[in-house]
Amino acid sequence: MSGANAVRGEAALVLDGQTLRLRPSFAALVAAEAELGPLFALVERAAGGGLTLAEMAALLWHCLDTPAGLTRVDFGEQLVAGGLAAATPALRVLLGQILAGR
Repeated sequence: MSGANAVRGEAALVLDGQTLRLRPSFAALVAAEAELGPLFALVERAAGGGLTLAEMAALLWHCLDTPAGLTRVDFGEQLVAGGLAAATPALRVLLGQILAGR
């Protein structure tokens, strides 16, 4: 998969040796909000250190340019196996895009 395009607000996430592209499109953010509740509240929880693993995984999943064959369960397992610290830079990009747009 090609790299993320920062101009488009995309972020890269490396899991299991594969670079995945996260694209916070309107449709992706609406889907995340439908599952997680208001995105501004999500950003506030993240800023306060109260973001749960489930919330993080869901936001990343909805913004993921999903490779063929990757399931949400597999994605979650790879996310945990890679360590949450490795996903934090991509999460920051997405949270920044929610607040600032592109």
